[in-house]
Amino acid sequence: MDPEYDERQFKIAIVGGGIGGLCCALFIHHFCSATNVKVKIDVYEQAAQYKEIGAGVHIGPNAAKLLHQIGIGAQLNTIAGFRRGVWLTFRRFDNGAEILTIPAKDEGPIRQAPVARAEFLDLLVKATQERDAATLHTGKMCKSVKENGNTINVSFADGTTITSSLVVGCDGIHSNIRGQFFQDRPLYSGRVAYRGVIPIADLEEWWPFETFAVSFLGPGKHFLVFPISRNQSLNIVAFVAVPESELGDLRESWTSKSRRKEAEIDYEGFNGTVRRLIKLLPSEISKWKLNDREPLDDWTFFGGKVVLLGDAAHAMLPHQGAGAGQALEDGYILARALADCLSKASRPAEVMTRLEPYMRLYQDVRLPRAKRAQQTAREAGLVYQMKIPDCAELPYDDCLPIVRDKLKDRMKWIWSGNIDEEYDELKKARFMS
Repeated sequence: MDPEYDERQFKIAIVGGGIGGLCCALFIHHFCSATNVKVKIDVYEQAAQYKEIGAGVHIGPNAAKLLHQIGIGAQLNTIAGFRRGVWLTFRRFDNGAEILTIPAKDEGPIRQAPVARAEFLDLLVKATQERDAATLHTGKMCKSVKENGNTINVSFADGTTITSSLVVGCDGIHSNIRGQFFQDRPLYSGRVAYRGVIPIADLEEWWPFETFAVSFLGPGKHFLVFPISRNQSLNIVAFVAVPESELGDLRESWTSKSRRKEAEIDYEGFNGTVRRLIKLLPSEISKWKLNDREPLDDWTFFGGKVVLLGDAAHAMLPHQGAGAGQALEDGYILARALADCLSKASRPAEVMTRLEPYMRLYQDVRLPRAKRAQQTAREAGLVYQMKIPDCAELPYDDCLPIVRDKLKDRMKWIWSGNIDEEYDELKKARFMS
């Protein structure tokens, strides 16, 4: 047994120190600190430091409001880009003419928050440390989890083992914890993405749109940009359909690289704004193989002592900008369920007798919504590139009304969902009926 394990504490091991893992720690600290049972949270990150690789990530209002509820929403807004009242304006690939513009509420404190991943992770690390919400560990790659009576032993690649009351697997799309219970593999989406960031100051004089949140849609390709870092930087993600047989050794990795020339060739038929943006990228840019996972029907194992969260539970494609927000919703509901479980106990041993139904509650609240986000993200990528059955063999111009109709209301259910109500209703049905 872990020599540091204290039976007087309810010890939580969060495996994975990315956005999902750190938000989970902050939510648990917020909701569970006032319970009778003392909670100890440890976050185990496999990298040598808490650092995000990559460019931008979108935090929708559904997720932003959760950060406001725990007092870090104002900090989120200080690092976010400002979309000028537009989520995305969809434009023709060839001449930039408008297809459809989807508005976004940017007034008030709770708003769309496109951010640089590194800046957002720094914010979360700082909040965790300032609140003493969790102990942060680095160089800890989880290899396996093993049930040991009322506890879980977590073994790491460095040969160490810790003991915990609850293990939350936030270890990403390639989760070793998920892999212990399911033998599935990441699925190639049929698309790759070039990624990069350029200074907005380099394009302000000639930028032709009122917003910096634009997506240019073409057959088999689309080119997305949105502002991050207080509108100092423009995040660029260029999606191209590529058969798996033509991928070569391209991996799903933030560190995979490509020559800018490849993107220039792929987007030769796009309008001048797109080609000019590509020219502003460095000569070597990121190129990413886009994978997701099939939905799971179970995120809870070993009697509720091990649960999955975020990409480990429901990795999804980036086409709706919803993946990070769904991970935040996971952590929020997990924290609420855990707080309700802890409130009915006076010591950790009592918690263990009640843990499984509350972890099942977390799973059953979150799983349908996350599954829907996975499926609709796949569909969105096909819609953007006119690869849906409704557009089969139609000319580009004939596809546009179909695309417009399928995009106009696509995000409403994600942004407007009330997960507190969903949780309260299911809790009442299970525990108060």
